[in-house]
Amino acid sequence: MVGVLNVTPDSFSDGGRYADLDAAVAHGILLRDQGAGLVDVGGESTRPGAERIDADTEIGRVVPVIRALAAAGVPMSIDTTRASVAAAALQAGATVVNDVSGGLADPTMAKVVADAGCPWILMHWRGHSRDMQRLAVYRDVVAEVREELAQRIEEALTAGVAPDKIIVDPGLGFAKSAEHNWQLSAHLDRIMSLGYPVLFASSRKSYLGRLLADPDGTPRPVDEREAATIATTVLAVAAGVWGVRAHDVRSTVDAIAVWEATGRPAVARAASGSGERWLSAALASYAAASTGTITLTGLTARGHHGVYDFERAEGQDFVVDVTLEVDLASPARTDDVADTVHYGELADRLVGIVAGEPVNLIETLAGRLLDACLERPLVRAATVTVHKPQAPIAHPFADVAVTVRGSR
Repeated sequence: MVGVLNVTPDSFSDGGRYADLDAAVAHGILLRDQGAGLVDVGGESTRPGAERIDADTEIGRVVPVIRALAAAGVPMSIDTTRASVAAAALQAGATVVNDVSGGLADPTMAKVVADAGCPWILMHWRGHSRDMQRLAVYRDVVAEVREELAQRIEEALTAGVAPDKIIVDPGLGFAKSAEHNWQLSAHLDRIMSLGYPVLFASSRKSYLGRLLADPDGTPRPVDEREAATIATTVLAVAAGVWGVRAHDVRSTVDAIAVWEATGRPAVARAASGSGERWLSAALASYAAASTGTITLTGLTARGHHGVYDFERAEGQDFVVDVTLEVDLASPARTDDVADTVHYGELADRLVGIVAGEPVNLIETLAGRLLDACLERPLVRAATVTVHKPQAPIAHPFADVAVTVRGSR
């Protein structure tokens, strides 16, 4: 769960409410106490049509808040498109950069993130707030957003950002019409197929207000969009997103309890009107910030994989590293192994695969191990690395490894 803390005078939902330092700090602590695992602090409005402020003003707004919240033990992301602001925020105590420009607004952002070694949320973006709505032109919005996010990912990797630090966001409302937002919501699986965690951010946005408009066409006011926010959040969670961004953390946490109690139902899709509308078996949502990782490294087993006959006959040791993204809220509350992934049982399963049916390529072996990880109902995403330290290479080398990633 990512809780929203705007320390701005002009944000669309709560602009001005937390511009005072004491009010902002109190609200950030409240969001944490209500269940936000990450508080997203923003000092510049990105609502449609908003004018830019200078970097010094933005730093002046966010750094005192971040410093005070860090002292209170509140985990934070900095919502900014500027590298200088991100650097100041990270130094003050933020641990994640949430960049709505996906790195496009400031080409030096990638270096700041890579040097810090922190997670980077790359949102799909085509231009600043004053210009973005005229850029909402697509032939196939899902395909084009996916392609443009893939380009942002590739540029981040090239700049030295670690793959496991990248999170993507389809950017609902940013250079998107209402219909574009619904199409992206209906096809989140296409965005998740990039192989990176996905943040979903629909909270109180204008397309929900238009959906719920009065008969005369007047959009539903911002403060009356919470039920629609939770509904879209539910559907995104059931589709398997990594995280959700919310203004009303408490209501979303309440919905989590409902979703978990009903067995974490998935969603179905059905054609309706001009587009696809999502249906769900339950109203609930997912506290994405309760997602943590379970890591198993150095798991070693002897296998007979390889393209050469002697590799099949003699065998060799393979080493497996696994990182699982798992909802850790339930086991943290219940202290029951049934509510988490039993890593001993998983290790047995993975060793059985390595020691089992031979394959030619470690790429194939890695894929089978990934499938085994994703078979576990509580695993949302997994990264598997297979090392082949005794590979038949006629030169000195330290290791050969293949890494695969996937999500449910």
